[in-house]
Amino acid sequence: MIRDDLQKRFEELSGILLEEMNPEGYWTGELSSSALGVAVAIAALHFHDKEANQAQIQKGLSWLHCHVNVDGSFGDTPESPGNMSTSLLVYAATSLYVSTNQATAALQTKISCYLAGQGIDVHAPQVAEAILSHYQKDYTFSVPILTMCGLCGVPGKEAFRHIPQLPFELSLLPRSFYRMLNLSVVSYAIPALIAVGIVVFKKKKSSAFGRSLRSWSINPALDLLQKLMPSSGGFLEAIPLTAFVCLSLIEAGYKDREVVDGGIQFLKRTQREDGSWPIDINLSTWVTTLSVKALRNLKNEVLRPEVQMQLANHLKRVQNLAIHPFNGSRPGGWGWTNYSGAVPDGDDTPGAILALLQLQDREDVKKQVLEGCDWLLQLQNKDGGFPTFSRGWGKLPFDQSCADLTGHGLLALSACVDAFEGELDRPQLKRYRRAFNRSLSYLQNHQRSDGSWLPLWFGNQQTVDHSNPVYGTAKVLTYLKDAAAHGWMAGSIQQQLQDMIGPGEQFLVSVQNSDGSWGGAKGIAGSMEETALAVSALSGGKANAATDAGLGWLDHYYQHHGLKASPIGLYFASLWYDEKLYPLTAYLEALGRMQGA
Repeated sequence: MIRDDLQKRFEELSGILLEEMNPEGYWTGELSSSALGVAVAIAALHFHDKEANQAQIQKGLSWLHCHVNVDGSFGDTPESPGNMSTSLLVYAATSLYVSTNQATAALQTKISCYLAGQGIDVHAPQVAEAILSHYQKDYTFSVPILTMCGLCGVPGKEAFRHIPQLPFELSLLPRSFYRMLNLSVVSYAIPALIAVGIVVFKKKKSSAFGRSLRSWSINPALDLLQKLMPSSGGFLEAIPLTAFVCLSLIEAGYKDREVVDGGIQFLKRTQREDGSWPIDINLSTWVTTLSVKALRNLKNEVLRPEVQMQLANHLKRVQNLAIHPFNGSRPGGWGWTNYSGAVPDGDDTPGAILALLQLQDREDVKKQVLEGCDWLLQLQNKDGGFPTFSRGWGKLPFDQSCADLTGHGLLALSACVDAFEGELDRPQLKRYRRAFNRSLSYLQNHQRSDGSWLPLWFGNQQTVDHSNPVYGTAKVLTYLKDAAAHGWMAGSIQQQLQDMIGPGEQFLVSVQNSDGSWGGAKGIAGSMEETALAVSALSGGKANAATDAGLGWLDHYYQHHGLKASPIGLYFASLWYDEKLYPLTAYLEALGRMQGA
């Protein structure tokens, strides 16, 4: 595409971006509907009060009828291939209504045929073996899945014999102990640890000593669960997690608890008009910062000064200003949404820091930016990398340091030093530089031999192991290149950056598809998100042929398919999602960077 064409497409897409802004003056986006979310929400509403919740349940069932795959399976999104976890949960939910609805019985038969083809007999204890084998040592998702199946009568009366007991009593220990315990769930799933652990305890035989300790622990654990619940009623604003908590407590005999009522109201309030639920209410902070980032130096051509101020003020309002009740996180961070269930994390916080520095004069955002950077310092792991929510949780994958979050944190710290170097006292400046250097070392140590990096919360459904080195490498490369533009760092640091950037660029060029696109890896069908991110990462370098081919593919794809989102996001133990604004913001950023913005 020639420069005039790039500018015209940028103007067209930036107009669409403005149309997507909500009336409050920021972006909300739209997450894909989730069959898994629908199944678990239906079950929770059924166990709560199937008559009072009949309208919501029937709408949910109707959505499932309309979105079953040809082979009888269900995937995580309507665009996803089927998988055994989602299909099994839909099977369990529909089992509650097979005796009263012939169409639902037929749907369940189709699902059971698919599961049989995957080697799963829904009438045998082998169900538990298959799910536990799939998720291995991580019980974050496997035990809630099996618990819902057991409560729905799948595979039968003895279902709970085969479900591992979650140690919910450990949640009562001081939070500082958590990282030292061999907990079988990730840090952000403590509500599931408590609620699912209690119902498994109630339904499963155990030793006299174990029963005595756990019986004593139930009421204090329920009190803790109530404290963890946000005012919205949705744990992490996530439909599956909230529904698992509700159905577990209801069937454990705690239907009248306030936490159940709050969760049920959250589920009823978040059901969409078509009967479906997404996995989370929205990613408004994330997509807002992505939108600002996409506009880069062209923001003044798109956003009026008052709109930029409005966006900055919104981000300031949603910064966490107190010790967070969910995980004890200190003030200063940002979560992924403006709703109360969000927890400050290691990707949205650098995103908000960078957006604020882009939207307002540095003195107007200094307080919030420095508080955000201080929050990042206390999150950084001993290995120099950044995890998502909690420092020191490294036993399970979704709690570990990862390259894409570390690159984002590195860039935010560098931007802060670049903006405020002359105003920071020496100890503070030293802390920021040390954190930057440690994150730089982490990225050096985790760049793979082919030049790539792997992301944590993003993948590709078509790759063999569902990894996405294209996404990870593109994001880290872009962060490193942006950091390299900052003037504060010594030549030796610049050289370290270039030593990583070169192999990263070579990797991206080597895995470009023959049609000019990028998928998750070489030979994987391209998507708008991955192709645009790769073009952004390679812009301004020597890979002109690759970026030109990528832009050509994007132009052709957009003209024939529009801004079609792909399921590249991972959430809550490998649960796929797509987001409406991902292709738009990624394409806009690529166009801006190719124009030198």
